[in-house]
Amino acid sequence: MSRGDRVDLAFKRLSDEGRAGLVTFITAGDPDLETSQNLMEGLADSGADIIELGMPFSDPMADGPAIQAANLRALANGASLRRTLDMVARFRRSNDQTPVILMGYFNPIYQYGPTRFVTDAVESGVDGLILVDLPPEEDDELCDPARTAGLHWVRLVTPTSDEKRLKSVLKNA
Repeated sequence: MSRGDRVDLAFKRLSDEGRAGLVTFITAGDPDLETSQNLMEGLADSGADIIELGMPFSDPMADGPAIQAANLRALANGASLRRTLDMVARFRRSNDQTPVILMGYFNPIYQYGPTRFVTDAVESGVDGLILVDLPPEEDDELCDPARTAGLHWVRLVTPTSDEKRLKSVLKNA
């Protein structure tokens, strides 16, 4: 099954069933890599419709204290972007149905190399991305290549976003 298909099929199933989806979030590597791998599998087995997997980062400025602490614990326990992708690849060995959306910040991807990241994310079985700090004005950095590779791109907006900004944000969502 292709990456985009998992996300599209999940939302179609939810619509057909007339229900809201259970979208879960964990930080990769928190409290440690093995436990978070088991949590990921347990979430899917327990009915999660989509799993958001946080990419550990040392400065998660847009997150609250709990997720900031989870990021620091994960990094202290050896988590990295490469290990996060490896976690998704292991998950895919037993689950090819539940969509996995990576969520985080652009800096670790920039350090990893955006082109290499997109290739490795696709090969690992990632379905989409949420980056909280990459504005639409920078779509050519990662959004465009990710979408070309078949990854979903999820945008975030605020309640104070005006119509002009919403159009810009939703253009490639």
